[in-house]
Amino acid sequence: MSTRILARPDRDQAGEASLVPAVERATRLLDHLATVSRPQALAELAKALALPKSSLHGLLHTLTALGLAMRDARGEYALGPKALHWAQAFERQSSVIAAFNQASQAFDALREETIMLAVLDGGDVLYLACRPGNRALGVNFRVGGRFPACFTSSGKAMLATLPAERVDALVEPELPGRLTRHSVASRDQLEGQLQAVRASGYAIDDEETAEGMHCFGAPVFAAGRTEAVAAVAVSLIKASTTPEREAEVVAAITALAADVSRRLGASQRTRPRPPLSPVAASAA
Repeated sequence: MSTRILARPDRDQAGEASLVPAVERATRLLDHLATVSRPQALAELAKALALPKSSLHGLLHTLTALGLAMRDARGEYALGPKALHWAQAFERQSSVIAAFNQASQAFDALREETIMLAVLDGGDVLYLACRPGNRALGVNFRVGGRFPACFTSSGKAMLATLPAERVDALVEPELPGRLTRHSVASRDQLEGQLQAVRASGYAIDDEETAEGMHCFGAPVFAAGRTEAVAAVAVSLIKASTTPEREAEVVAAITALAADVSRRLGASQRTRPRPPLSPVAASAA
């Protein structure tokens, strides 16, 4: 009987699978094109990525031919339309986005509000989906946008489910520059907020991301996971929100998180317990 030998990826000295250099460089290039606000000249890209112009020219030629980059009349480069095709495919295939899109339509208390779905990406939250409301907000939450996790309700909702060493790995001892005068200012203050999230089941961004805006977030779990895989959050204009409306929205966003978690196969014991009301949470 013959034995089939499967090819293994090359491994570095630490035993980890090594990266293919050309793929790594192409990914760095695409990541950079995704973050800039205008097309980039070859020289700008070479300086930003610390790569030789000759290597970049070959990468850009290939990526342009494949539709992953495009070159304008001035010879400058931007992200190509193929990236949108992949983004749409990711959205179709992502179970958490599908679960959010289905569940977010079912809560009458949130019908007029903007609801976001986010995941952790390093020390940031990355927004995967947004169900826009009909109230104007001070921040434009867009798919693909990001904020430091320590300032957002969705970020805190997820961080609170992680062990201390994971939080330490994701959040630097010196927090990022504050977005508003209300933003959390220290790791000790942040840890106090995370303890409150663990007790109540939801997180609060009290004007930390934008002045005048109040956000509430709750963690989303998947089957067999004790760490959140995502979070849902809702944003309100603080000045026009009564305590009764706040309590209604908090109950709805935590129920939405539980519904999305259920659709992802999380058991009842994995999902967060029912939250305290905002008044009770503040008194706890």
